[in-house]
Amino acid sequence: MIRPRLPGPTKGLAIGLLGGSFNPAHEGHLLVAQTALKRLKLNAVWWVVARGNPLKSDHGDYTKRLTSARAMARSAGMKVTDIEDQIGLTYTVDTVRALIKAAPDARFVWLMGTDNLANFHLWKNWEDIARMLPIAAIARPGAPITRASTFSRRFAASRLPDAQAAHLARTQAPAWIYLRVRENPISSTALRAGA
Repeated sequence: MIRPRLPGPTKGLAIGLLGGSFNPAHEGHLLVAQTALKRLKLNAVWWVVARGNPLKSDHGDYTKRLTSARAMARSAGMKVTDIEDQIGLTYTVDTVRALIKAAPDARFVWLMGTDNLANFHLWKNWEDIARMLPIAAIARPGAPITRASTFSRRFAASRLPDAQAAHLARTQAPAWIYLRVRENPISSTALRAGA
């Protein structure tokens, strides 16, 4: 496998991985990233622009999506990476494995909105992902954690209380936390539709 170019230093750092199509990136993504950066006491959040999404039929132009993510992720601690495009990956489980191999001294945390958590069990080898790195689920409109997902039921014993958010990156997987936040109703689908 090709060794990927990483978007920043990794040794000993706590890094959130925010994967997505970003078609286009928007303030809701930024809110998820900023919330995780602050509440989880991360050193950085890497926006991992998906090469494609096997669960979606319309991915949009990759270059435009990458540019969109870069335009939105300009605040301190935010980096955008094209790792999936660099090494020809499509599935999150393979991307996470590649990142852990490339940066074994980093403390990665997977970040996702609760809208994605609801379908997480449809992702390839989703249980392996949950066992490879801690996960933070950040509140998104219309997808409250109270609507128990397959993931939240399967890994109920691995859920940390809110008070331990700052320790998530140092917690052995499987471990996850739900972060409540003021919700931003913007979605990529609505933006593409011109709403």
